[in-house]
Amino acid sequence: MTAPIADSITAITPEWLTQVLQDSGDLHGASVVAVSSRPLGTGQMCDSFRLSITYSSACAAPDTLVAKLPAADETSRNAAKLVRAYEKEVRFYQNLASKLEVAAPNVYHCGLAADTISFDLILADLAPATQGDQLVGCTVSEAEDAIDQLVALHAPFWGDPELLQYEWLVGDPVAYRNLMKDLLPMFWSGFQDRYGASIQPHVLEAGNVLFPQIVTYLAADDSPLTVVHGDFRLDNLLFSPGERRRLVGVVDWQTIAHGPGARDVAYFIGAGLHVGDRRRSEESLVRRYYSGLVERGVSNYSWSQCWDDYRKGAWSGLVMAVAASMLVERTERGDEMFLTMADRHARHALDLKSPID
Repeated sequence: MTAPIADSITAITPEWLTQVLQDSGDLHGASVVAVSSRPLGTGQMCDSFRLSITYSSACAAPDTLVAKLPAADETSRNAAKLVRAYEKEVRFYQNLASKLEVAAPNVYHCGLAADTISFDLILADLAPATQGDQLVGCTVSEAEDAIDQLVALHAPFWGDPELLQYEWLVGDPVAYRNLMKDLLPMFWSGFQDRYGASIQPHVLEAGNVLFPQIVTYLAADDSPLTVVHGDFRLDNLLFSPGERRRLVGVVDWQTIAHGPGARDVAYFIGAGLHVGDRRRSEESLVRRYYSGLVERGVSNYSWSQCWDDYRKGAWSGLVMAVAASMLVERTERGDEMFLTMADRHARHALDLKSPID
């Protein structure tokens, strides 16, 4: 890929897209003569756009693409740099996407500057698929599709030391724990100050269990480790239209990490299903996940360990709701989403009597 980084929507010109699509081999002598854009999605860490493209002649190149670019909001950009969000997503597409069976969109161009704030991602547009809605929740059948995608993500590198070569993925676990043990209690205090009476009693109960013991939570043994999405929830999943919506895309890889697979599972189930549906179906969903791992060759991992890891993983959603709310640009939908996430994840952890260590 030889096109330079286009880190703003104005930099995505017909000439630039022509170069990108020439690199892909889809133009067959045509060129891009016009491109228009409109905002896409509800993400807060970066800005996304749907590109509509006009060509000089008929060709195999797509009529629309999706561009992900640095957030216009400075707070969100600074947060992205702190957690290496832009770097992680670009590196995922460069280093790992082709080695996994998870339904990530094809990438046409990705660029990342040395400062890791300037980047671009040009991705296949999966329309007419639409993103899930964290606030609405999902059906159990949609959750089953999501669990199958988590198997496709986690199984190929389960316990694989090959992942240790990717510093951007593994990072410095000790430095991360030291940072989070100081930040997370402050975030919890800020969350309470910001949302006040909107915080439900069970959220306060769960938070007052977790955050005073955050050092113990962060220091616990999480092995075996694999590639985890880190923010696997409905807003980051794309579903086909129709009465039986099928999951056709997993996006927003800014939180990808080296971690325990069951944490992704607990995070999704706790956030995506309404409480009644979750209580009725969660064991069958976790068994579906475990069976999928075994079918793909994962061994030396028992059902009881999977279930214990899942129970502990229920805390991860409360951590995400509290931390993300304090890190990104504040919006009306964001406030509603973070409070909804905190509600569901707190109930989840309390229901499961989730361990801290």
